[in-house]
Amino acid sequence: MTATPAPELAIIRTCPHAPHDEHVRMRAEDPISRVTLPDGREAWAVSRHEDIRAVLADPRFSPNRGHPNFPSLIKDRQPLQNVNFTSLLSMDPPEHGPARRAVVGEFTVKRMNALRPRIQQIVDEHIDAMLAGPRPADLVQSLSLPVPSLVICELLGVPYADHDFFQRHTAMLLKREIPAEQRTQTLTELRSYLAQLVTAKEAELPDDLLGRQIRRHREAGTYERGAMVGMAFLLLVAGHETTANMISLGTIGLLQHPEDLAAIKADPAKTLGAVEELLRYYSIVDIGANRVALEDVELAGVLIKAGEGVVVLGNMGNHDPEVFSDPMALDIDRGARHHVAFGFGAHQCLGQNLARMELQIVFDTLFARIPGLKLAVPADELPYKDDAAIYGVYQLPVTW
Repeated sequence: MTATPAPELAIIRTCPHAPHDEHVRMRAEDPISRVTLPDGREAWAVSRHEDIRAVLADPRFSPNRGHPNFPSLIKDRQPLQNVNFTSLLSMDPPEHGPARRAVVGEFTVKRMNALRPRIQQIVDEHIDAMLAGPRPADLVQSLSLPVPSLVICELLGVPYADHDFFQRHTAMLLKREIPAEQRTQTLTELRSYLAQLVTAKEAELPDDLLGRQIRRHREAGTYERGAMVGMAFLLLVAGHETTANMISLGTIGLLQHPEDLAAIKADPAKTLGAVEELLRYYSIVDIGANRVALEDVELAGVLIKAGEGVVVLGNMGNHDPEVFSDPMALDIDRGARHHVAFGFGAHQCLGQNLARMELQIVFDTLFARIPGLKLAVPADELPYKDDAAIYGVYQLPVTW
């Protein structure tokens, strides 16, 4: 007798900030469910906050994207198997620990605070330009995208003059439906660009993050160019695209909740709490931190066998009513730092301190300098990124 196929995993959001109705049903009826992925393979989907954190903290669940059973949301990922791309994001122990420790010091709160004046300057300069330009303005192009792009370029030592190249390639890689050959070509071109950048830094050893990392690994006898290119790729892509989308969505969220916006205008000490709540509320990487089981693991009474994929529904974890009361509401006083928007466990986002600071500076500065800021079109008419792995909007027309 042929087994009934598992239902297809719902991917496209039905609401910009809420989990998919089907995911809500799964959490209520079968929180560890079998689902069918876009490429036809089956995997487990985990939807409760507690179980999500358990998976992400357990080294028996591997993040290795090169594993043949790693659950992908891309229909045809076979050409990507031929692209050698080492990244912290895909490393297992024992390699992951030393590699992460080597770079984590670049993202301490102290080091990020040292960047605060420069980030403030970048934000002010872009708001100056927006105020001097026509109305309505596209906040994505005027502020959301250029601010984190310029910050990560300066941090890594990537020429900002090349931002059109890497932003275009990153946007292409994040689309789910592009042809596999085009995805492979895009990844190869971006990797080639970064390999040339790293090679140049090997000779110069500049005092930027990549230069310091090359020097450190050389002194330790652990330097590998491929690993450094992988790190550059991860930090460049994650360092601008995620924050850019959160700036746009966070602006929409605050404009739609004027009482919360008034609260942070009156008391900027509330902004960091608002940032945490907005990260939880929108969960822009709602299906991303997936895993594959390296051995048989029992999770909440369900046996997940070695080699089976696990899809982590982060947006569901961040809207779990067992953890967040009235999770569909935006509550900037919630104290939501236990969300999983930055992941959890050993692979939790390296740049979370930088992202928090950028968001705080942008929101405080934007609404102080343009107190009459408002959406130029209704929020439900905005072009949301339903086709991308990182959620956001393509344009955000605003006026004042």
